Amino acid sequence: MSEPIRLSKRLIELIRCSRSEAERYIEGGWVLVDGEIIDQPQFKVLDQKIILHPEATLAPCPPVTILLHQPSEFDVDHPTAALSLITPESRASDDNSAIRTLKRHFSRLKPTAPLEAGATGLVVFSQDGRVVRRLVEDANKNEQEYLVEVSGEIAAEGIERLNATMKLDGWKLPAAKVSWQNEVRLRFALKNVRPGQIEFMCNSVGLTVEAMKRLRIGRVSLAKLPPGQWRYLPTGVLF
Repeated sequence: MSEPIRLSKRLIELIRCSRSEAERYIEGGWVLVDGEIIDQPQFKVLDQKIILHPEATLAPCPPVTILLHQPSEFDVDHPTAALSLITPESRASDDNSAIRTLKRHFSRLKPTAPLEAGATGLVVFSQDGRVVRRLVEDANKNEQEYLVEVSGEIAAEGIERLNATMKLDGWKLPAAKVSWQNEVRLRFALKNVRPGQIEFMCNSVGLTVEAMKRLRIGRVSLAKLPPGQWRYLPTGVLF
């Protein structure tokens, strides 16, 4: 071979398949070029070693959902800003989802449930319309858990007030479940979180928020995911 050609054309020559089949194999991450997964049919090859994975299938590549530990504050008005943290290199080493990393997984990712302003912790980006609907359109059904570091002296019966119904800008807030984790940290479990709600609630009982971390959305937790790293939501796991 003297001139580089498209990977899809080379695969056709090797396994005697149709063009559409070659492209589906490649886009599905089943083709290795010198041991590296290449999922772009137009990728040019010359004399590299091309291998089709023995378990290759023509089934469509399913959309993925990515769980990121956002390590610092991003502008809440730009919910896609944290996408810059999601790269092949920042995938957590202990991700046990068994999903192969593909370049196509880093495009068309949509932000879902936003973090409270100033918070760190679990954020979710997804290509799956079902996940986006669950976390955006059905947000009132998903309980979120935050760990909140506070300072100041809580008002009398402050915990009881935090667990009672409050109003924010005329909006009746769903009752939250709030408890002390230690002398300076509160655990908040709440649904349909309004922007600024946690800070408002803390201020209402004499406390100042120093830091916030989201630990969980629905049944999906941050677990031991390191700051700045991400993992795939395993297939079949639901919020």
